[in-house]
Amino acid sequence: MDLLIPDFGFFAWALLAFVILLLILRKFAWKPILKSLNEREQNIAGAIASAEKVKAEMAALQSENEALLAKAREERAALLKDARETKDRMINEAKEQAKTEASKIIADAQQAINAQKMAALTEVKNEVGKLVIEVSEKVLKQELSSPNKQEAHINGLVDSIKLN
Repeated sequence: MDLLIPDFGFFAWALLAFVILLLILRKFAWKPILKSLNEREQNIAGAIASAEKVKAEMAALQSENEALLAKAREERAALLKDARETKDRMINEAKEQAKTEASKIIADAQQAINAQKMAALTEVKNEVGKLVIEVSEKVLKQELSSPNKQEAHINGLVDSIKLN
């Protein structure tokens, strides 16, 4: 039973050792321990604040990135629309220019055909005229070789003139 109930002297010495140890720890150990705990608490609070700040910045950057992406999409769509309009305009201009040039070529060809046709007709008329003159000359030489034939021919011409 001695082990369960200590002596008063042992208790007093143990209490005195504990109080001295407590005072020594309070003076030398608790201040640095408390100081390091406070520093660690401040570091943790600072890290949490920094994390919150970084989180807020990341959210702002993310929304800014989304806005930039939306703007880039809009610009891309506008550029594609402009490119399509430019392509369509260029195609239409090329078609119109081709139509104009085709019309000009056709008109020039028709003028050339008409000019060649007129030249051919003129040449044919000239040839026909020459042939008519030659034939008439030959016929008249034969018919007008005698005075009786000349007189009959002149009378025929006079009669035909009167009829017209």
